[in-house]
Amino acid sequence: MLDFDDPRWPKLEAGYRTPTDLRPLLRQLETASDPQPAWDALWEAIYHQGDVGQGSYVVIPHLVRIYRTRGSVDWNAYALVASIEVARGIRGNPDLAQWARPDYEAAIRELANTGLVELSRATKPETVRSILAILAIAHGARTYGRLLIELSEDEVEDLLQGSG
Repeated sequence: MLDFDDPRWPKLEAGYRTPTDLRPLLRQLETASDPQPAWDALWEAIYHQGDVGQGSYVVIPHLVRIYRTRGSVDWNAYALVASIEVARGIRGNPDLAQWARPDYEAAIRELANTGLVELSRATKPETVRSILAILAIAHGARTYGRLLIELSEDEVEDLLQGSG
């Protein structure tokens, strides 16, 4: 996990593909009594209209760490991590740097394990769908994870209706 003192932070590109220091947003998520504004800011900064950068990937281990310490089920963690992962390497997005890969992949596995526990407590469809997307991704079913994260239930219904 990239230490907060690492000098690379301000140089990492994220959703807007410009250098952005994402540490203040992570600190905000970590300390906020109401995390939703921090989640909104993170979504905007690290996943902008399908665009991601190395900073988006480096944030993931920290997001998972912070999410686990917060202790409440929240679709944002699952959906944001899944969205970043399915955007990786497509539509002009960079692939994950080798130096960041071990922590990134470990964080996705950790989030999937957390999702297995939290799935039974998930009460909202978007939470269930986001957890299922991470589970699919972590277990090598990336295409199914992409379908779960990118398509709404109505869009999937339309696809199913059209195939019959």
